[in-house]
Amino acid sequence: MALRFCTIASGSSGNSIYIGTAHAHILVDAGLSGKRIQQGLQSVQLTGQQLDGIFITHEHSDHIRGAGILSRRFDIPIYATPGTWLGMKDKLGEIAPHNQNHVEKEQDCIIKDLCIHPYEIPHDANEPVGYTICTDQHKISIATDLGHITEIVKRTIKDSDILLLESNHDVDMVKVGRYPYYLKQRILGSMGHLSNESAGELLVELISGRLKHVFLGHLSEENNFPELAYQTVINILEQNHIKVGTHLQMGMALRHEPSPVVALA
Repeated sequence: MALRFCTIASGSSGNSIYIGTAHAHILVDAGLSGKRIQQGLQSVQLTGQQLDGIFITHEHSDHIRGAGILSRRFDIPIYATPGTWLGMKDKLGEIAPHNQNHVEKEQDCIIKDLCIHPYEIPHDANEPVGYTICTDQHKISIATDLGHITEIVKRTIKDSDILLLESNHDVDMVKVGRYPYYLKQRILGSMGHLSNESAGELLVELISGRLKHVFLGHLSEENNFPELAYQTVINILEQNHIKVGTHLQMGMALRHEPSPVVALA
């Protein structure tokens, strides 16, 4: 059974990822307007009525903006940790009680033929998580909003077939940029975001015969460029004798348009 993956949008202004099979369809995050997410779903020939759930990583607005709207419009369950619910409940508007679902770190959640696994991530939010999504044969990992790489992150996302990995910023651009000092410290801190260099170094550790598709995502609009993120990671991989196009495929999860659909058959 094919497992499909597509980023509807990824970046500091909004994030939403579609993952599904012939039987189950979910979103990880819904940080765009409901209209934009519905337009993104059209690119994979789906409508909001076909969604089985929205899984939220954390309560920041670029991850939840459209979740309440979609839940009310199409009666979609929302899944999040108790801490995330505490942080976002007042931001979503009214959500039907039967659509308020808790997930717990390291406890699998089964939606038809998908197994969704929440895992702990280091970020300045209330009980944030990343997710891996598996079928019997394949595994997709979402690893964004990482202040640093922990052993839990590495252990959980290893042996993925598809990986969405944060490549948020260029460190020098943050340091010389116009952000106030406290915001620079947040971005560069251990609970902030992952740099281009850190993304490349993590990929070197994760490379295996199974990892075939990497998407660099959650890029900062102020402190990064897609071309810079891509080339920085390419350079680090090549320094470690890993060739994109031979050992794995790498693309960008863009801010304003869906990525190509990858189907694992």
